[in-house]
Amino acid sequence: MKILVINSGSSSIKYQLINMPIQKVICTGLIERIGLKGGTVHYKSTEHKSIEVVEIKNHKVGLQKVVALLLDKKIGVITATNEINVVAHRVVHGGDSFKETTIITTEVKKKIKDLFSLAPLHNPANLEGIKVAEIIFTNAIQVASFDTAFHQTIPVTAYKYAIPNKFLIENKIRLYGFHGTSHKYVSEKAIAYLQKTQSKIITIHLGNGCSITAIKNGISIDHSLGFSPVTGLIMGSRSGDIDHSLIFYLIDVLGYKPKHVSDILQKESGMLGLTGFSDLRDIEEAALKGDKNCQLALDMNAYRIKKYIGSYIAVMNGVDAIVFTAGIGENSVLIRKLVCSGLEFFGIEIDKYKNDTKVTNLTEINSEASKVKILVIPTNEELEIANQSYDLLK
Repeated sequence: MKILVINSGSSSIKYQLINMPIQKVICTGLIERIGLKGGTVHYKSTEHKSIEVVEIKNHKVGLQKVVALLLDKKIGVITATNEINVVAHRVVHGGDSFKETTIITTEVKKKIKDLFSLAPLHNPANLEGIKVAEIIFTNAIQVASFDTAFHQTIPVTAYKYAIPNKFLIENKIRLYGFHGTSHKYVSEKAIAYLQKTQSKIITIHLGNGCSITAIKNGISIDHSLGFSPVTGLIMGSRSGDIDHSLIFYLIDVLGYKPKHVSDILQKESGMLGLTGFSDLRDIEEAALKGDKNCQLALDMNAYRIKKYIGSYIAVMNGVDAIVFTAGIGENSVLIRKLVCSGLEFFGIEIDKYKNDTKVTNLTEINSEASKVKILVIPTNEELEIANQSYDLLK
């Protein structure tokens, strides 16, 4: 069974074509900086590798580029679209409607669309990917895997908001959590590495979107993203935690329209609002050149992560391992250093030389004296989605 996994992020598309159940990766790729200057298209198969710098206007254009590469006569891996049996899509917000991977129907697409307002940077791109894939891969089964599913185990004490009960009962307003596929994948890798039947792990997913999860014995028990993927950590263009009275101040006193406020918090804030850049690589480069706004933003970013680490250690009454993953977590030596410095009280000590090592697989970067393991684990949401899709259809 050939499964094409499409993982659309807020400014990227990752994809893998995987032969299941043997988990053989036929090709992989990444389209990054969608809608930004310097868009890059990466493609890799067993025989070919290419990188192209080209402007990618939106996710639809990006997906069309993916298909063109798969079918390319020189470097492609298929000769016709009907060779692909399943197209599996990562969908960010499933609300309380989806607790597991599901076959996509008209009703499923409607529910994904109904949740646009809760994940405006992601669900529209996810649905666009589904629609484009349905047109191109007419013989394939379309499957959706939801980021919210892993966090359905979070207890009511953590997912319920302290607002009138009717809003949970009647309107399903609660913490849902996101990046679940990634957190599930790396936490399982960490548990296997620790070889402990009872474990307390904090997984930190850092990309354009960022989140942190408390995972006890393999189960998600708390998470930084909430009703929508805008709370918690400072992100590429999302604010993370703010005083919600700020929203009313912007509307009632400063005269902003509600839609504009939503756009400010989701598309104009975070690292972009602090520095003018949404890509951390640009921010780190500018900080090295002395840009004080960028230096401060990096410190703020790390400080916010530390606050969550401390709170989750309290919630779990300890921690065995901290895991960094996703684009920034796997590649930013500086962010990992800033986050882990000053946590010696908790027995968390990073090793400078190990941290500087290029990470390609599970890597331990804590010092010998550290009581807590600090791990960098490359996430593979695509493989996790392929596994879930195969289990659904086999």
